[in-house]
Amino acid sequence: MESDCRIPVACCRPRVLVLHALFWGLVSLRVFGAALLSDEKTAAVNPVSTPCWLLEEFVVTTECLQCTAFQTRSWSACGPTGYVERVNCTRSNKDEHKSCRSAVMEEHLFWKFEAAMLALTALFAVLVVIRQRWLDRLASEKVRRQIESI
Repeated sequence: MESDCRIPVACCRPRVLVLHALFWGLVSLRVFGAALLSDEKTAAVNPVSTPCWLLEEFVVTTECLQCTAFQTRSWSACGPTGYVERVNCTRSNKDEHKSCRSAVMEEHLFWKFEAAMLALTALFAVLVVIRQRWLDRLASEKVRRQIESI
């Protein structure tokens, strides 16, 4: 009598289960430890005061523009997106630069994503057709062999 269990018997041995638990425990420790250490490092290394636009209301004085090569190297606000806007905080009346997401950049990323999805769709459609033809050929050969054996 066959079992309905699809897990191989070798995977259920205690030694294998202990090794799996140890492996995944070490992976989890490594991932969560790295996350905790990176949080501590950023808090210790970054004693700079928070920008005013995080703490209070602000008005955008210059719209979102692409950073020049010099600005990318010198301003930290250009780093995350490559685009920056100038803001004026209302209470402290400070002018600061804030990273922003450009509509042009977003549209460009959207069309790149769409092209990638279209290419993947075409690739997998071709793979499905090839596999279906292969399976049809196997089925035809099997029927032919059964007919020949009669």
